Amino acid sequence: MKSEYQSYYKQLGLNIAYYRKLRGLTQLDLAEFTDLSRTHISNIEAPNMKTHISLDTLFSIADVLQIPAKELLDFRVHEENPRGSAKKAYNRQSSS
Repeated sequence: MKSEYQSYYKQLGLNIAYYRKLRGLTQLDLAEFTDLSRTHISNIEAPNMKTHISLDTLFSIADVLQIPAKELLDFRVHEENPRGSAKKAYNRQSSS
């Protein structure tokens, strides 16, 4: 993974976690529905892990979460998390 893309992978993982929780799924649920291991899902979502994700995996996760894949690549700030409290803001500049 190129160092200049690390923040994108981090944001992608945060988006996956956000939408997974919004759907009321655990990491194990998402893993089972996508035929991935729970550890791999955890590594994708973990902000400090250097884990690659294929387009097939991205599309599969988006299908399970019932969202367009582009939503996972939309690195905007989410106003609230699924439980209603303010979600930690993140954006492309946050890694600077």
